[in-house]
Amino acid sequence: MKGLLTNIINTAEYSSLVKAFDAGCRQQQVFGLTGSQRNLLVAALAENRCPAALVITAGEAEAGQVCDDLSSLLPGVQVEQFPVYELLPYHVLAHGKEVLSGRLWVLESLCNATSTEETIIVVAPVEALMRRLSPPDVFAAKQLKLSVGDRLDPGELARRLVAMGFERVDLVESPGHFSTRGGIVDVFPPTRNMPVRMEFFDDEVDSIRNFEVGSQRSGDKLNQLVIFPAREFVVSEEMWPLGRGAVRAEYRIQQRKLSRAGDPAALRFFEEHFGRLTDMLNDGFYFQGLELFLPYFYPRTVSLFDYLPLAAPVFLYEPGKIREIVHSIQRERAETYSDLLIRGKVLPGQVKGYLEWDEFINGVTSKRAVYFSFMPRQATFIRPQNIINFSAKSMHSFMGRTDMLAGEIKNWRRNGNAVVLLVTGSDRGSHLLDTLRDEKVDVYYISSLDQEVQAGNVVIAHGQLSGGFELVNARLVVITEGEIFGQRKRKRREQQRESGSRLEPFTDLKTGDHVVHVNHGIGRYQGIVPLDIGDIRKEYLLIKYAGEDKLYVPTDQVGMLQKYLGAEADAPKLSKLGGAEWARVKSRVREAVRDIAQDLLKLYAARETVQGYAFGPDTVWQREFEDNFPYEETMDQTKAISDVKRDMESRRTMDRLLCGDVGYGKTEVALRAAFKTVMEGKQVAVLVPTTILAQQHYNTFRERFSRYPVQVEMLSRFRTHREQRQIVLNLKEGRVDIVIGTHRLVQDDIAFKDLGLVVVDEEQRFGVSHKEKLKQMRNTVDVLTLTATPIPRTLHMSLVGVRDTSLLETPPENRFPVQTYVLEEDPVLIREAIRREMNRDGQVYFVHNRVVDLDRVAHWIKSLVPEARIITAHGQMREDELEQIMLDFIDGAYDILVCTTIIESGLDIPNVNTLIVKEANNFGLAQLYQLRGRVGRANRLAYAYLTFRKDRVLNEVAEKRMAAIREFTEFGSGYKIAMRDLEIRGAGNLLGAEQHGHIAAVGFDLYCRLLEEAVQEARGQNVEQLVDTVVELPVEAYIPVDYIPDSNQKVELYRRIASLRVEDDIPELEEELVDRFGDLPSPVLNLLRVARIRVVAGRLKIKSVNRQSGFYRLLFAGSHNLTGERLVAVGERYHHRVKFSYSDNDFEIRFRFREAGRNPDEQLRELERFLQSLAE
Repeated sequence: MKGLLTNIINTAEYSSLVKAFDAGCRQQQVFGLTGSQRNLLVAALAENRCPAALVITAGEAEAGQVCDDLSSLLPGVQVEQFPVYELLPYHVLAHGKEVLSGRLWVLESLCNATSTEETIIVVAPVEALMRRLSPPDVFAAKQLKLSVGDRLDPGELARRLVAMGFERVDLVESPGHFSTRGGIVDVFPPTRNMPVRMEFFDDEVDSIRNFEVGSQRSGDKLNQLVIFPAREFVVSEEMWPLGRGAVRAEYRIQQRKLSRAGDPAALRFFEEHFGRLTDMLNDGFYFQGLELFLPYFYPRTVSLFDYLPLAAPVFLYEPGKIREIVHSIQRERAETYSDLLIRGKVLPGQVKGYLEWDEFINGVTSKRAVYFSFMPRQATFIRPQNIINFSAKSMHSFMGRTDMLAGEIKNWRRNGNAVVLLVTGSDRGSHLLDTLRDEKVDVYYISSLDQEVQAGNVVIAHGQLSGGFELVNARLVVITEGEIFGQRKRKRREQQRESGSRLEPFTDLKTGDHVVHVNHGIGRYQGIVPLDIGDIRKEYLLIKYAGEDKLYVPTDQVGMLQKYLGAEADAPKLSKLGGAEWARVKSRVREAVRDIAQDLLKLYAARETVQGYAFGPDTVWQREFEDNFPYEETMDQTKAISDVKRDMESRRTMDRLLCGDVGYGKTEVALRAAFKTVMEGKQVAVLVPTTILAQQHYNTFRERFSRYPVQVEMLSRFRTHREQRQIVLNLKEGRVDIVIGTHRLVQDDIAFKDLGLVVVDEEQRFGVSHKEKLKQMRNTVDVLTLTATPIPRTLHMSLVGVRDTSLLETPPENRFPVQTYVLEEDPVLIREAIRREMNRDGQVYFVHNRVVDLDRVAHWIKSLVPEARIITAHGQMREDELEQIMLDFIDGAYDILVCTTIIESGLDIPNVNTLIVKEANNFGLAQLYQLRGRVGRANRLAYAYLTFRKDRVLNEVAEKRMAAIREFTEFGSGYKIAMRDLEIRGAGNLLGAEQHGHIAAVGFDLYCRLLEEAVQEARGQNVEQLVDTVVELPVEAYIPVDYIPDSNQKVELYRRIASLRVEDDIPELEEELVDRFGDLPSPVLNLLRVARIRVVAGRLKIKSVNRQSGFYRLLFAGSHNLTGERLVAVGERYHHRVKFSYSDNDFEIRFRFREAGRNPDEQLRELERFLQSLAE
């Protein structure tokens, strides 16, 4: 949309600004502009005039809007937001790194700004600028530049990465991590979308390649790589002694002060905590919280202003408001640090890690600055040398009234204005073009705004801004979709990196985990153990069963094992080796899943025979309604909408399950189905489990249907008896098109004139009788069921053909990540976190999962934050009382909701963006995942504080959980456990609560396998009985510890090798191993060769392959597929070296190998050739 810039560049006001800059004027004030008007002027000033610019806003939401506008106006320019990143002066175990990555990307880009021709514009809320930084020369000096052919020892590279703040791990999955394996170094720079693999030949960089986190396979080759530090705070070698000395000196001074203060608890904590930290400083390595000591290493104040090039301008939006925010932050921080200092939790110098107001404003005035204020009031701290007044008006909304729009456009044209109407899609643009031409407006459509729009012209163009305006000085009028249609379609911002790939069947096996052996039942995994059988070394997985029973599972049979997956709290009973109990358990579960499969198939078949109503194709109105959706659809949404419409347009009644977390777009799919239904004169019933959800859905439906002659009503406790009677009557007579209600909708007095669609939200939360009524509905009308509990993909695939499901898996974008902290509980922390949220007019969830002392906790919080309005809520309250509390909280009557886990699912309150969980170690990981999902639903930064009590003795389960919670802030094992636990819940919701017991009995993966077989049987499909061939050959076939040291990775690779079923997959796996770990040692080559033998033997239905004196013995299953002709051909080819025999219904082939001059490798090749001849 660069054409719009020309319109403002041609104004006298713009010329005055530029001339003043060129004349050396450093401080200018602009009055009269707001919103996108300011952003248009900033875009014009920043383009081609400097390598970098900084825009400072009062808050995060405004910063996001500025970023979006500048990106639209300057498509070739790098526009980045510098996010707020709060370092807490507490004992933090872990915190998320997404925000840190965004900040590092800005610092890296600014370090490169002077060396590239590209312009970068940084947009920062003022709070993001208040943290002090490492000096830019130190930060830039730490960067590492590597090219193919460079010489660098891999060990030295590892040392340099540690010095840059990277963390060494076994497997690189998260930004800031690196790993080494012989001559291979993997590293994930926080500012890159993908990690990078470097392969060395001795000390020479042989190759540099990107690789994917999920598959760990490398892809595109790179000629060179630049790696910047993984932390904002980096220390040069000469500064380590200086910083250590300064910390130790202040430690001794503060120790004496606390000793004199007479508070033994504070002194004890101080000596323990800071004694440990000073020891870590002596080691010279980075650690969690080192950033808090920055002032001791770099006494001189350094901030983001120091990273900007000398000529970079700074644009300050509403300086008076910004000053208020900075003073508020300073007051809070001073109070917090004062409390913490008395209690021995901080050192005095740590408070200097933040800028004071004078330091901040000095940073602004050190650059060429432009201050933007809408009202002509000058802040006392500003001394502008040039003042410019613009005349501009914000655009009002036309709410779809194109006749009013056309009239205004004609007036603007008569007054000599250029009029630009911005739309986000060509369909909407064409529709608007036709409508305006019908209103006799001379308008034309252009695909892009590259050129200035001349005075008197009216154009429709593809583009997007946060708001329209009339810029009087430029004779320019801009109208956005928001003003034309009542809502603007917000473009989904591309995320820097994929936040986490879809979880595949979970295989992260650790010592002590429960496992399920298909034939022997549930045991406890004890690790990989090597055993020497004669001269041959092999590896086995050791499984401990009930009593002292042990089972050594060969690595080629690891496919018989699965990690036991039940709900997190399930502690399975260990099976007894050799007993019949496991067979009985498996048989019982197999019968249960057969019953499920039969029931589902009967329902599916019944729907096939009933003739339902077939809706017609989409109308023009349908397309217009869908255009009003304020976001671009995700691919998942588009597919789900297509699935639903296809179901509705067929003669078979729809019964589709739509699964996706809150905010993933389920309601929009339901809205479109409802509109399609109403357009054909039929009625819609939306059934929800609670009155609150009914109210939220009612508000959404009313808003989306407000421009159409559609009557939307709600039946719930919030309606009087008289109102309910009238709504019931109107439903019966067809005067209500859409009704939203609770279980009241399935009572006997409810009758519809012509019901066409039922939408059910969270069916599993309804009672048995209500579910039975819904079951009856499914045979006569279309039913769309919505659920926020994730359904596992394995289960989804198992039910193909008997249950129609659509999955929404794409997370909502345009949201800031939730900053998650795992840390010790501290009253000062809680007070600060609550006040931070209240100061931005937000609300707080405080979760404590004990009803008995919920009121006591609420009183304690009130003592910390007396000004807060606090209410408590829990599941033991009367339903009407709880609903009223929640509605009052939604309406903003309270600041803090102190509650149990009742907020875990369903509720969507965008104004709540701080979550505090008390004693998080007592919660399940799935609970914590869902609780955290309740915040971060608006365009502002959200915080989740998972706290635990200091020095609390934790039991074994809680210890494990806390270890996982530490990883919870990343997409690591904690996240995966949480997701899998949720998916198991989803399985129970979909198949019935009674299935939880069966899942617990055999584990989730085996349950899914049995269910898939049962569904295939029910549909009359042959369930192919695969033969698991056992290959026992005297060769060393294993993964040596010096090739892959990490046992988890070894187990995963053993599993993948054991699950190979196609020969063509083996070379691909071989390439992957070379790619990830280097050249294959002999035992690994043998392992893959044995795998190839097993694959071919399995295809031939051979049960076992072993070697006896002088020959190989092949034992076939009774269902083998060898023909007589093939056996004759093989006999003729190998003559006396092959023998065939039958005994006890078993068929056996003995193949004698040539021993003379043959090593084991050649003998294996000979066996491979023999098996191939059988398979021809």
